[in-house]
Amino acid sequence: MIRPELICPAGTPAALKSAVDSGADCVYVGFRDETNARNFPGLNFSRKELEEGIAYAHARGAKVLVAINTFPRAGHPQLWQAAVDDSARLGADAVILADIGLIDYAARTHPELRLHLSVQAAASNPQAIAFYAERFGVKRVVLPRVLTVPEIAAINRAVAPVETEVFVFGGLCVMAEGRCALSSYATGQSPNMNGVCSPASHVRYVESGRGITSQLAGFTINQFGLNEPAGYPTLCKGRFNAAGKTSYLFEEPTSLNTLAMLPDLINAGVAAFKIEGRQRGRAYVAAVVQAFRQSVDAVMAGRPLPDINLDSITEGGRQTTGAYEKAWR
Repeated sequence: MIRPELICPAGTPAALKSAVDSGADCVYVGFRDETNARNFPGLNFSRKELEEGIAYAHARGAKVLVAINTFPRAGHPQLWQAAVDDSARLGADAVILADIGLIDYAARTHPELRLHLSVQAAASNPQAIAFYAERFGVKRVVLPRVLTVPEIAAINRAVAPVETEVFVFGGLCVMAEGRCALSSYATGQSPNMNGVCSPASHVRYVESGRGITSQLAGFTINQFGLNEPAGYPTLCKGRFNAAGKTSYLFEEPTSLNTLAMLPDLINAGVAAFKIEGRQRGRAYVAAVVQAFRQSVDAVMAGRPLPDINLDSITEGGRQTTGAYEKAWR
């Protein structure tokens, strides 16, 4: 039975230290620009911070992966190529790439650099994975969150020795792994090109005697009562009135949580478990990493899973196993 790596988010140097200290095997980060899909103000790493973060992680036996997972602007790949070059120069253990042209650049320019395929590339079958592995030497593929556990097991049997990585906790996207036009339509900025979904610069909260209205670029996304927590105005998680009924039309605020499914995912041959949340704070990172560290260690030691409640840090206080079980079938 393969012992899966625990891949943990770090949106800041402080979060990187929290993740490593809490038991992460690997930490994934991004540069402070639009080359990564979490390009929010106050997040991410300068080159100097990444160098220091890599040194901190390596000194404690952890790895650092750099997400360069947006798609370069047509005719202007220099910023993305520089991110690959600097990741290699600073000693990153792997880069996580989505764009096929950038993957080709990395494979040709830095043949010693380990390449991981981002979930943004949406490689969800053995043929697609084999193409990236055979053509570019990709060692690991982050699988889209649309597969059941038996489907993942079948992929692993077909693509070995290429490794697979799956998400085990965190926010979900209503579209295929962030390939969403909603934010771009409303704000002119998208996760795939600019690295931002519902950017904070376009967010506004309006208070009234009835509560708080959240807006994104002038669009009303949600209305909250006086005693109701006001969530962040993400378009796909807004409440709207349609056909006389007010509801979450696209997706309800809920978090993926697969703690109870870890034995099944391990038996399916998954090489790495990924926690979502580079935009979250140190407390979130520490709590989730500790929970999954304890749980993975328990499974590998043949012990029962610990009883851990993560409701307090999930979206809307709700959890789902997502497509892994596909209970709607």
